[in-house]
Amino acid sequence: MAIELAPYLTMDGNAREAITFYQQALGAEILFLKTFGEMPDNPDFPLPVEMKDKISHAALNVDGAEMMFSDAFPGNPPKLGGMLSVCLTTDEESKAKRIFDALAEEGKVELPFQKTFFSPGYGMVTDKFGIMFQIFTKGASEYK
Repeated sequence: MAIELAPYLTMDGNAREAITFYQQALGAEILFLKTFGEMPDNPDFPLPVEMKDKISHAALNVDGAEMMFSDAFPGNPPKLGGMLSVCLTTDEESKAKRIFDALAEEGKVELPFQKTFFSPGYGMVTDKFGIMFQIFTKGASEYK
């Protein structure tokens, strides 16, 4: 699989509204949508009740291109101008890890590269130029 790049919009609690808007405005189709309440419980990061119905991850198909969304977690509101990141997707975990490590050089690891419930290899890194990348490995999940 070639590398895919997609805009990833982090919303301030209104991702569902944005998804509906883009469905209408762009003729987008929902490929995947999960709420924070559908995620496995994590005792290290208890989920506030108000987040249960907020979007943890959604992907839309816009005429063959993907656009991704999530709501920001409480206490981490998106900063104006920082609501967009680049999601780099591959189906090769070793390739994803290599890219993650390269982007992390002189950058800042936001979320270490790791196995998650939705990906065999996922991490977030801000490169030395201040660009946020989400490195996503497809496979071993409902979202492929």
